[in-house]
Formats: sequence, structure tokens, C-alpha cells
Amino acid sequence: MHSTTKNLKTGQQIAAMVAHAFAGMQLAPHAEAVQELKDGWFNAAYAITLADGREFVLKIAPPPTADVMSYEKNIMQTEVAAMRLVQQNPAIPVPSIAFFDDSLSICDSAYFFMQKIAGTNLEQLRATLELSIQAELDRQIGSIMHQINGFSGSYFGYEGNPDLRDTTWRATFIKLIDALFADGQRKNVEFEHSYAEIRAAVLKHAAALDTVTTPQLVHWDAWNGNFFVRDSTIVGIIDFERALWGDPLMEAQFRPFSGESLINFMDGYGKISFTPAEEQRCQLYSLYLALVMAIECYYRNYDTDFVHTIARQLLATTMAWLKAN
Repeated sequence: MHSTTKNLKTGQQIAAMVAHAFAGMQLAPHAEAVQELKDGWFNAAYAITLADGREFVLKIAPPPTADVMSYEKNIMQTEVAAMRLVQQNPAIPVPSIAFFDDSLSICDSAYFFMQKIAGTNLEQLRATLELSIQAELDRQIGSIMHQINGFSGSYFGYEGNPDLRDTTWRATFIKLIDALFADGQRKNVEFEHSYAEIRAAVLKHAAALDTVTTPQLVHWDAWNGNFFVRDSTIVGIIDFERALWGDPLMEAQFRPFSGESLINFMDGYGKISFTPAEEQRCQLYSLYLALVMAIECYYRNYDTDFVHTIARQLLATTMAWLKAN
């Protein structure tokens, strides 16, 4: 995916980053030593092979001049902190971080090298799998996400942006919505509903947020493309950059895109059903996702309308629910 936030580097620049991270180590002497990973939507990423045969993934934050959304401030620092935190639980198959540098001495933005996962991306693999294997993987994902959500914090909101934190979940979520409105207005983004109408729908259901009293770690971006599979087992989960302290119902699997996978996911997660307040919160979080996806298109200048189309559809269905209930 093309995005103007991707901070692409030359082979020579990457070689310098490798030498800095690995005590003078050189890249492997072949053309495949540096391979750009193009599936991501935000950061630049490369598969790296060192001269001694070790393999890593290099991830580079957007350049300092990149125009990013409010919740994306210091997003790489958030990712590294979240990955290091969840590594405390061996049930979460997160790759280890080999080196992190935010000094800007070698690169104009933060970057890190992490363990390369020996597995296949679930997004690429799912359609080829038997339904029984897909169901088992969804149950495994449910268990993994439950473990991630088991970490609790001292505040609600984003580690990378103190302005998007508060002591209650209701106050924090309203801050997140208002920050998205500010991001959208900076780019003159318009929706079928006015900003005031969307905010009114949020406030109408905001009392449901008061039942969330403990900040729990939320990955928020755990789509199929961020899981890796080997031998019918989930062996890796990546992209913790959008992690926040909030309500586990914000996780991607609770959005309407999950379809029948939700049943097996909930089985693995250990959840049976939703209370009326949880249904309200799920709709609010779908609204939040729709706004993020719609507005980010104006910041990243994608080379496809796919994200914009999906976002507008989700926004329409979610607003209809929030207004009718």
C-alpha cells in the first residue's frame, strides 16, 4: 500500500542502520538482503538479512515532516513499549525487539529491528484453509487477545500522546472523538452527517462507557494481516503501534467485519454474549474506527479508494444504529 507517511530508505542508509544496531555487522552480500514489505499502511518496513545469516524486520517511523493524525503522535514509541510489555506473558507470541533507536542520529525518525517471524500471514493464508482449521485459528486468536487485554494500566488513552488521556473512560473516549474531528477539520473532511450530529450520537450513548473502570491494554489493530501462522498455529502477532489503554471491546474482532469468525473468537476469548451496554460500546467503537479510516485517507493519500469506501459504509451503518437505538 502506498502512503505518504512511509519513510523509505536507500540500501546504503539501511546498511548504516544495521551497522549501528548490530555492532558493525554488514548486510548479507546478495540482492535479497533488503526487501521492502509493502503490505503496511503507515510505516516503512523491510525484511533484512545480516551477513551472519540472521534475519530481522526493520520498521521505520514516518519522517518528522509527515502530517499525521493526533493519536499517531509518537506511535513507534507506543509500539515498542507495548511489545516489550506483552513479552512478559509467554502465551502471547510477540516477536522480540533486537534494537530500538529514537536518537535520530542515524535516521531522521525512530526505527527498530525485531525478530522475523517464521510463518505465513493469515490474511494471505485464510482462504486456502479448511473451515475447521480457520475455526481453530480464530479460537487461538481469541485466547491471545484475552491475554493481551489482561494487562492493566494507570490511565486511559494513548502512551504517545498525553493530551489523549484521562482518568475515566468516558472522558477519554470523548477526547479521542474530538481529536478526530480536529484532524478531519484540518483536512476539510466532510461526511454525510455533520460533526455536531456525530458528536451528539456519541454523547447519547456515552453513559454506557461508564461501566469501563479499569484501563486494559487494547491492541486495536489485530486484523488477519497482523497474525502469522505455521502448522495450523498462530505463531506471531505484530503491529502494536496503535495500542492504547481502554476497553477490550475496541479490538478488531468485535467489529462487524468479523462475520462468522466472531463465534469462534469469542469461544477462545471466553466471552458468551453482550450486555445492552456492551452492544452500545461496540457501536461507538465501530464509529471511532470508521472515523479513523475515513480521515486517515486525507493524511496518507492512498493509491486506492478501498479504505475510504469501507469507512463510509461503516460510518453510515453505525450512525443509523446509534440514532435508532
